Amino acid sequence: MDLGNESGVNTGAASGAHGGRFSHAPVLLQEAIDFLAVKRDGCYVDATLGLGGHGSAIAGLLGPGGKLIGFDKDTVAMEMARARLASAVEDRPEKPAIELLHASFAELAERVPPGSVDGILADLGVSSMQLDNAARGFSFQADGKLDMRMNPDAELSADQVVNQFGESDLADLIYRLGEERRSRRIARAIVRARPIRSTAHLAQVVSAAARPMKSPRGRGIHPATLTFQAIRIYVNRELEDIEALLKAAPRVLKPGGRLVVISFHSLEDRLVKDAIRDGAHGGLYQMLTKKPVIASEEEIRSNARSRSAKLRAAQRL
Repeated sequence: MDLGNESGVNTGAASGAHGGRFSHAPVLLQEAIDFLAVKRDGCYVDATLGLGGHGSAIAGLLGPGGKLIGFDKDTVAMEMARARLASAVEDRPEKPAIELLHASFAELAERVPPGSVDGILADLGVSSMQLDNAARGFSFQADGKLDMRMNPDAELSADQVVNQFGESDLADLIYRLGEERRSRRIARAIVRARPIRSTAHLAQVVSAAARPMKSPRGRGIHPATLTFQAIRIYVNRELEDIEALLKAAPRVLKPGGRLVVISFHSLEDRLVKDAIRDGAHGGLYQMLTKKPVIASEEEIRSNARSRSAKLRAAQRL
């Protein structure tokens, strides 16, 4: 079992882990595993490894001829994923191969040979560990520096976007990536308030410029939610990376291999839906989900972050 490689290790959408105990509850876990239809000797890619919630479930179903490849940008969570995956197979005399890559899933086509994979799982949600860590600057729930980088080594940070971008460019990205109708007013307020040095300060500025909104299901959402989303997506090139993943997926999947993607907002889901639909029309895929699979009321009660999750799946022809 190779739990360390040339690039390091990998993490994705997860919460905390300490001393070998993991509190992360992966979203739509059973549904994702069912759609992957894991074979004991198969090769599977967890494109967003996180703390290894989904990945450890896959590894637990693999035999000695099987392999799990995990991708993630975040070096901190990769060490946690390493421990979780090791514990998932530690009692077995014959273990599957596990390869963890410190890389974006956008590099899938470069890192994985064509036609070699039986299944790809991508949970596109932001890591709960990242959201809950104020020092990472993803959330306005706790004050922290403006960062938002999933890869701590990346050059562009939220601080640069907030404090250096021109007003029109800032308004454009907030509108385009946050689908925020009040983007011009918010961008103007941000520019006037510079320098902005913390997440709490940014949330305060945005909140003063934007009235609270209602979500599609009628719940009030914080007025800074969409702006924070837009900046995070831009800093991490999230949509570009998703497009690269979706383009590479049919190349690396074997015939009969399955693609399973869990998205959390409309921009992600639109990309996934269109890629699967176009692939089906082009003879690459058979659609396995005519409508997205969503979390049950029971799962939503136990994990509020599953509320917006949508799972779509396809099989390579």
